[in-house]
Amino acid sequence: MRIVRLSDARSLPVWRRPIMLLFLMATAMPIAFATWSALLNNFVIEAAEFDGADIGLLHTVREIPGFLAVGVIAVIMFMREQVLGLVSLMLLGAATAVMAWFPTLGGILTITMLSSIGFHYYETVNQSLQLQWITKLRAPQMLGWLSAAGSAATLVAYVLIVMTWESFDLSYNFVYLASGGLTVLIALYCFFAFPQFEAPNPQVKKLILRKRYWLYYLLQFFAGARRQIFIVFAGFMMVERFGFAVHEVTALFLINLVINMIFAPLMGRAVGHWGERNALIFEYVGLVTVFLAYGGVYMFGWGVVLAAALYVIDHMFFALALALKTYFQKIADPGDIAPTAAVAFTINHIAAVFLPVLLGLLWVASPAAVFLLAAGIAFGSLCLALLIPRHPEPGYETIFARGLPAAAE
Repeated sequence: MRIVRLSDARSLPVWRRPIMLLFLMATAMPIAFATWSALLNNFVIEAAEFDGADIGLLHTVREIPGFLAVGVIAVIMFMREQVLGLVSLMLLGAATAVMAWFPTLGGILTITMLSSIGFHYYETVNQSLQLQWITKLRAPQMLGWLSAAGSAATLVAYVLIVMTWESFDLSYNFVYLASGGLTVLIALYCFFAFPQFEAPNPQVKKLILRKRYWLYYLLQFFAGARRQIFIVFAGFMMVERFGFAVHEVTALFLINLVINMIFAPLMGRAVGHWGERNALIFEYVGLVTVFLAYGGVYMFGWGVVLAAALYVIDHMFFALALALKTYFQKIADPGDIAPTAAVAFTINHIAAVFLPVLLGLLWVASPAAVFLLAAGIAFGSLCLALLIPRHPEPGYETIFARGLPAAAE
């Protein structure tokens, strides 16, 4: 494989440069994963008669590879990050393609585990490559554009589902095969069409935990717990409580995608202008409000229109999650990005391993309590965000660290 230093990549044609590879990867992943997510709730209810406890178990199994994402550190000792990212992307696509072949609880859990390994290892490596290949000055807006590109690709897939699901009487098998197969094809193209890019700062290939990153670790833990509740139960609510069909759930996702395509680049620009502290504070205040309103849907019988609106607003706030990435980029030693991305993914998924199954049991008794707990977690994130400095940098990672030198530990 040809190895090209990042500083020399400018001499390559535009279609072979690192940023183009990042855009193609950002496009390929959601085609498989977002289609899997859009069909999941309907598929498991129709094929295997899942209830709240089953869906909680499914998502706990799905998050186990995320908890083990620290294993990326071991893999990159003998495999380049770029190669690992593309191989993981192929695994995600292949597992998605065969999802409908195993319409039982055991089969769904097994295929979900395989696709999750691909997804979480890809996401770990992708985040590392983004922060290594994009400069700090360009990172907020470029991450916003990458998010918008993923949304655009998913938008095309969802439009096709909405327009053809009922008209052509599509099956789960056909849609899963098409979306997963396309992801595999794009990953194969990226593998053979691009050289291996060499970042200027060699990455530490061992497990590291820096004391000065403690706030970033805590924010990742709370973000994982909060996001897990949204992913598992917000969409499930729309199907179980309001009876949404596949094309209706997908239409709701479409609204989210269009909004994200518009707002993600703007959010990136906002983070660059107002800073990570203010962006995250705004996000967490909004999420506390949204989760409290979710609880009100069950406690006070608020209707489907409000529930759908909350789902869209909730998704909009998550676009600001890029601020957490750029906060770490600003405080990190350049060689810490890859191992810390793996550690952060593991920390992010600690709660994800046990929360879905436990909250699935709580859901059976009181769905409102699940969302009230999520509001409490979002409030904890808000308190932590207040500790971020306006201009974070090595040695000034929190508001308590001003004047201290940037230590290695």
